[in-house]
Amino acid sequence: MKVTVEKDELQKKLSDIQNIVEKKNTMPILNHFLLAAEKEGAYITATDLETAFKEPIKLNIAEEGRMCIPARKLFEIVREMDGELILESADSQWVKVKSGKSNFRMSCLSAEEFPVWPGLETTEEMEIPSSLLLEMIDKSIYAAGESDTRYVLNGLLFHIKPDGKLTVVGTDGHRLALSERSIGATSGEEKKLIISRKSVAELRRFLSDEAKELKVVVGKNHILFKIDNIQFLTRLIEGTYPNYEQVIPTANEKILTVDKNLLIKSLRRVSIMSKERSNAVKVDIDSSNMVISASNPDLGEASDEIAVNYSGDVMTVAFNARYVLDALNVMASEKVILKLNEPLSPAMIMEEGGEDYKCVVMPMRL
Repeated sequence: MKVTVEKDELQKKLSDIQNIVEKKNTMPILNHFLLAAEKEGAYITATDLETAFKEPIKLNIAEEGRMCIPARKLFEIVREMDGELILESADSQWVKVKSGKSNFRMSCLSAEEFPVWPGLETTEEMEIPSSLLLEMIDKSIYAAGESDTRYVLNGLLFHIKPDGKLTVVGTDGHRLALSERSIGATSGEEKKLIISRKSVAELRRFLSDEAKELKVVVGKNHILFKIDNIQFLTRLIEGTYPNYEQVIPTANEKILTVDKNLLIKSLRRVSIMSKERSNAVKVDIDSSNMVISASNPDLGEASDEIAVNYSGDVMTVAFNARYVLDALNVMASEKVILKLNEPLSPAMIMEEGGEDYKCVVMPMRL
């Protein structure tokens, strides 16, 4: 194989795969990416066996070939180079990298060792605007578990309903975030797909907020996302996701409306004095005011007061301030609505004038 490539082109493509190639793995091949330079096209592929990523790359091909190159080390080399690079290999064990008067020789692995791209038995195909999926992920990923023993909670649920609605849900058992939008025609079959938080976070990097169409292909065990010739494939998590619809409170009739930015600033100020692990803040509410306070025997205490519009009995409730802030930070409206019931009942946070995004937060005991 002998190819010439611009530094910026190769650096960007290698940057795209750094989070996917395994850093510490008993299988050395997973530290490598597959570079394929063929007449019908050139592309790079990387995988960690859970997620696979394939992207075209612009090369000038003098000799065709395929080989597996260490991803991290080549990325470090390319970063320090200037101008064009020449990659040349005579066999499947070594590759030479040249740029100007700089020369490197790197050990490689045979392309035959690289894991095969999984076949998909398609069960559903649909198109979603990239910007819409990006927004839905942003509004739910923060609530998903990160290292929960209940493995399904470490993923996001993508619930495709027969009426053409898509619901994306994240929960860690203490809070739940749900974003629901209409995506138009589907096969009419209900599907519940669980995708790991790590894979969704990686997918997020390739979604743009432009109105590009994203093609989604659902298979039996995998799901494939195609955008701008990039293919992003990931394994679905097996298991049963909790019934999120049961968690959404229906009896919360104490309605509080508050300026979102005022609430964010107040929570951030007061939580400085809360206990680090629990981030607990106390909230005292009456018809026109909300007093947020925190106390920590080792540090001291803090309180702040903001104006609200509230219909309900005088109430005292406690929350993990970080959970509330995570929900507020992805909301677009100027005002937000808190729907409350009892001090220890789940609270619901929503955007004013919007029903398609809901966040449920469990209160804390005072």
